[in-house]
Amino acid sequence: MLSTKASVVLVEYTDTYEEHLSNYYLPEEQLQFTSMPLDKINNPSVSSTANHVLNLEDGVPVGYFALEDGEKLLKYSTNPTARLLTSFSIDARNQGKGLAKIGLQLLPEFVRNNLFGTDEFVLGVNQKNTPAYNLYLKTGFVDENEFYEGPKGPQHILHLKV
Repeated sequence: MLSTKASVVLVEYTDTYEEHLSNYYLPEEQLQFTSMPLDKINNPSVSSTANHVLNLEDGVPVGYFALEDGEKLLKYSTNPTARLLTSFSIDARNQGKGLAKIGLQLLPEFVRNNLFGTDEFVLGVNQKNTPAYNLYLKTGFVDENEFYEGPKGPQHILHLKV
């Protein structure tokens, strides 16, 4: 059997992906650490300047995250040219295929091409979410031993320079 490498890209969310995202699935144990994509995209408390980014495999959305600025960012960083990466997830039916890692590896290039002037990402990862913490470290994020007390417990603040 021949195997072909899937084409994985990051793209800005548009309404054309809404139907795919309405079928997005995450189990309860993961929802304690993230949000469903459409819930985040349609959340009025998210900055209107946030970027909603999809991880596509062969043109189909398999992952999502937001890049936020404004008040929420200031809880994690004093860098005015940073973006806060939030709500990172891969649809549960597509987990275990390396798509999260590939998406995070594509992030710096995506930002250089789409978010001019952004020179760093920061994120908070719950101390209880060891798989996510390890994934972020494997893809270049650095733990500078900073913490944020989030609504669901302490979070490691991780940094990635672009």
